[in-house]
Amino acid sequence: MADPAPPARAAVIARFLAASPAAGWQGSPMAGDASARRFLRLGGPAGETAILMDADPATGEDLAPFLRIARHLRTAGLAAPAVLAADTGAGLALVEDLGPNHVTAWLARHPQDEAAIYGAAVDVLVRLQGVPVPEGLARLTPEHGAAMLAPFFDHFRPGHDADWRARVERAMRGVLAARAPQARTLSLRDFHAENLIWRPWRAGDDRIGLIDFQDAMETPAEYDLASLLRDARRDVAPDLRARMTERFAQAGGRAYAEVEAAVAVLAVQRNLRILGIFSRLAATGKPRYLALVPRVLAMLREDLRHPALAPLVPLLLPVLGAAP
Repeated sequence: MADPAPPARAAVIARFLAASPAAGWQGSPMAGDASARRFLRLGGPAGETAILMDADPATGEDLAPFLRIARHLRTAGLAAPAVLAADTGAGLALVEDLGPNHVTAWLARHPQDEAAIYGAAVDVLVRLQGVPVPEGLARLTPEHGAAMLAPFFDHFRPGHDADWRARVERAMRGVLAARAPQARTLSLRDFHAENLIWRPWRAGDDRIGLIDFQDAMETPAEYDLASLLRDARRDVAPDLRARMTERFAQAGGRAYAEVEAAVAVLAVQRNLRILGIFSRLAATGKPRYLALVPRVLAMLREDLRHPALAPLVPLLLPVLGAAP
């Protein structure tokens, strides 16, 4: 669970809640994420619930992007939380509670639902391809994708010479340009099982509740599919990955091999960055992220088997460990 707010911050929260629709409701802390945000599930006297998001500006958090993307997704008919009250200056928002079951927790109890849930998640990604991209979002071009590897260089494998770093960045730009050159789809960035809420009592795309999208970008269409199927926090079996990749490809009228190659390239770009972020978090008091590193390394080694990644193999395998 998240650490409790310090007294001064707790007073700010109390004033916000007193003027909100959740005045007088009781709260219980929720698990946090890799950011400095805190979350509280609030319950009312008639059984109603809502989520308090505490994005304290003093910690560098900015609530405005979350609110903007939440409203944009809801306008598009997707299941992002409604904003019930917000104070962007204070970094506080009261939002709709989409439900208690993120996909990871649900599947721990109902593993037989895995294919249906992942299929529903892929259908949401297909739907996102038709959602307009809000103005002003960063774009994952090949150049920007290579630049995003900075955490990998700085925190996972610091100390390597500048020439090696430049060669990795150049190779990454090349494979992205060859296999995932077009950034024209709204990406929620962290589209994985712990950020998706399963709502089996709903229908269609509304069964997948969406959270943690404040870092949304404009990316190649397969970026969030790579996030879903190459999940740092949960194993996804190869046969399920293949079926979901096929589902995504067929929905867009594209060849499986084309989508598979783009997913492999984007997964390597994403997971190299994640290695650096997890290392940085561990060094700043969150050692639990180190437990996820072996899975990320295994996924990287597997994806480097794909012929599309051949230019990166001699550069990365000596750093990542055992050959694929």
